[in-house]
Amino acid sequence: MITNWNDRFSDNIREFEGYSIGKIMKYLNDPNIISLAGGLPSPDMFLKTGMRIASKQRLEEDIDTIMQYTSVPGEKSLVDAIIGFLARDSINISPENLIVTSSGQHGLDLTGRLFLNHGDTIIIDRPTFAGAIVAFSMQRINIVGIDIESDGANVDVYEEKLEAMKKKGIKPKFMYAVPDFQNPSGITCSKAKREKLLDLSYKYDVPIIEDSPYRDLRYTGETIPSIYELDQKRDGNHVIGLYTFSKIFCPGIRVGFNIGPKEVIERMINIKEGNILNTPKFNQDMCTEFLTTMGLEEHLENCRNYYGDKLNLFLETMEEYFPPEMGVTWTKPDGGLFLWVTVPEHIDTNDLFMDALKYNVAFVPGDVFYGENPALNHMRINYSFASKDQLVEAVKRLSGCLRERLSKS
Repeated sequence: MITNWNDRFSDNIREFEGYSIGKIMKYLNDPNIISLAGGLPSPDMFLKTGMRIASKQRLEEDIDTIMQYTSVPGEKSLVDAIIGFLARDSINISPENLIVTSSGQHGLDLTGRLFLNHGDTIIIDRPTFAGAIVAFSMQRINIVGIDIESDGANVDVYEEKLEAMKKKGIKPKFMYAVPDFQNPSGITCSKAKREKLLDLSYKYDVPIIEDSPYRDLRYTGETIPSIYELDQKRDGNHVIGLYTFSKIFCPGIRVGFNIGPKEVIERMINIKEGNILNTPKFNQDMCTEFLTTMGLEEHLENCRNYYGDKLNLFLETMEEYFPPEMGVTWTKPDGGLFLWVTVPEHIDTNDLFMDALKYNVAFVPGDVFYGENPALNHMRINYSFASKDQLVEAVKRLSGCLRERLSKS
């Protein structure tokens, strides 16, 4: 009789604890709690009528194929539609440079499996997307985190770290970045810093993984060229791009895509053959319709107006209920779905999270967004899902909770 299954698990999994954010959701079953925790787009922005029409049409015309296995790299119709979608953003690729994934998280998993061995090193911002940290950490790696600045990666420290590692004979497998409206901070990397990251990539021969879930959700300011585009203009071939339809279409479809050099995509296809095999054709067809027949540009503009209004309201309410004497600061994003709140250093937001539940409001404690040595006095706020009235009430509750904590410290 087996009495200890843990000893039989692989080395990669034995100490692996999974996705921390998912674990806090068990606290949010109470319908009275206003959650600012998840990264959920609003159902108000789902193209429900378009989905019904497209679903009916595809099921009537192609149900036998939909219910069958399909191409591992991705349906040709979707691949072609994505190539056109990227061309809007001055990214020019061929089908051999693209693999359809079953969500952005799957794209991260493919990346980790392809590049990382036990003990390898990667460089990330502090903080950065927790889903990337958990996907890469499954390979039992070393993470070098560099504190992010208000205009993106601290490229001077990046260079210092790369130079120091070079002297020790260490070459990082890649640098991971979310340059547009970063999750969790909402910070956007400046064009100058994107160019500098490319300079470092070329100088130290370290590729860049550019994660772009929110790029089309810009509410103010001018669009900055993607690192992938800048790399193409310099004939660099050093960037791999990760995308998802979860934020701009809907997360339930679970479709995304990775782009990169032919050799990279070929190997990702090999890995996909060994894990999920193929992304469901029906889901891919819905994404094709989204890109071609559902009024893409109008939809994106509606999303920008809708989420931009929520962000402005949230920022105004934060100014009202968190006066300077409370010692609380927050980022002011130009787009995306998140912002980053910093509280006085002596407050651990994991403890504050439990207090906030008593006030019927929730957020994500910031420590999960660090690969190592986490800072404990931050929280990630999502403003896209809750209604405007709920956002205002959530800020009031959060302010009351923090005031109570400050009065005891």
